[in-house]
Amino acid sequence: MREGSVEAPTRHPIDWKSDDFWNRDSLNDELARVYDVCHGCRRCVSLCDSFPTLFDLIDESETLEVDGVDVADYDKVVDQCYMCDLCYLTKCPYVPPHEFNVDFPHLMLRAKAQNFKERGAKTRDKILTSTDALMGGVATIPLVDITANALNKNKTFRKALESTMAIAADAPLPEIHRNTLIKRAKALVKDIAATPVGNTTGKLALYATCYGNYSSPDIGEDFIKVFQHNDVHIDVIPKEKCCGMPKLELGDLDSVQALKEANIPLLASLVDQGYDLTAPIPSCVLMYKQELPLLFPDDADVQKVKAAFYDPFEYLWMRHKGEALKLEFAESLGNIAYQVACHQRVQNIGLKTRDILNLIEDTTVVAHERCSGHDGTYAVKKETRDKSVKIARPTVRKVNDQKPDHFISDCPMAGEHIAHLADGVDSAQHPMTLLRLAYGLS
Repeated sequence: MREGSVEAPTRHPIDWKSDDFWNRDSLNDELARVYDVCHGCRRCVSLCDSFPTLFDLIDESETLEVDGVDVADYDKVVDQCYMCDLCYLTKCPYVPPHEFNVDFPHLMLRAKAQNFKERGAKTRDKILTSTDALMGGVATIPLVDITANALNKNKTFRKALESTMAIAADAPLPEIHRNTLIKRAKALVKDIAATPVGNTTGKLALYATCYGNYSSPDIGEDFIKVFQHNDVHIDVIPKEKCCGMPKLELGDLDSVQALKEANIPLLASLVDQGYDLTAPIPSCVLMYKQELPLLFPDDADVQKVKAAFYDPFEYLWMRHKGEALKLEFAESLGNIAYQVACHQRVQNIGLKTRDILNLIEDTTVVAHERCSGHDGTYAVKKETRDKSVKIARPTVRKVNDQKPDHFISDCPMAGEHIAHLADGVDSAQHPMTLLRLAYGLS
């Protein structure tokens, strides 16, 4: 038996249609086995709060081992996992192909799925993870978006929201725009001849995402301007549903399947038309690159979409390697603090955002590879708000010490969370926004 694994980690498909997946005794046996492996290692103690919670349960038990922990307390560990995937990809020496076969995030997913099936979820959590209905519903009613944005910044309203819905009063909430990216794109998209470079077709479909469409449509405008400037034909997908990541983290796999059945035929059709695919939010990219292919390994269209989906800066770097990226920049960007989003790190593509921005003269990008603790909902919920702030603290401290000219994150929600907590920056920007600025594009 070898101690630790030196091979690249591999992921097994998630057999969520099997009877064993939904068997509570089988789940508890596997939780006990994996918890025992984690107890003997403890390398992940500095990541999310799942591991300190687990180790405290063990260390405070009568036996000082997993067998001394009440099975009823197993879910205390599960509740703190927001599936950032960092333990699997950056810390754990016992992931497959190691014989211990530890996949902590997907074991947590199995537990969340069983809990959701047996107990459902809080009304608040159902609302927060129904991003299409939540944002789309508000954005379609005249003036309601303005009212909602004003209320979200009103202290009295936020206190009331905290007491009634347990949404933390001091957590920034995303704005909602009635003039969505899909609406704006009609006036921005140009007919540019696609030029293949390397594995890229030069014909790109932008999956706006719920956040990119309703909350930060200006980022999508930056995407269109930058890619068109680099002679890439880019279209914004006119009809889409949520990628399903919020429902996945809730354990609502039936809703994940329903969203998959709405999105995949559309995306697969675009691939058949010669399009590559990208999105402005790393979690949505990861959903199509990893989670859906593991949940539906036998669906040919899911695998087709997976092969065509790229992180945006991964795509630009591939074009750069083929000498197709324009390097004439109008402005330098100076000193940049860069929080690397977890769901981008675990795509195994390297720090392509940093590498692209470092091509700009008189620009230095300092990457901070620590979790923001946001997760979309974890930093918003009252009961986990303080924990999210604690997780973010090392990155906040590094950003404050750096005193950057710009602070960026590929995940707007993670960036806003850090910027809200930091003293050294006023706001977070998307890297594509800075790239547009460097090119001098109006």
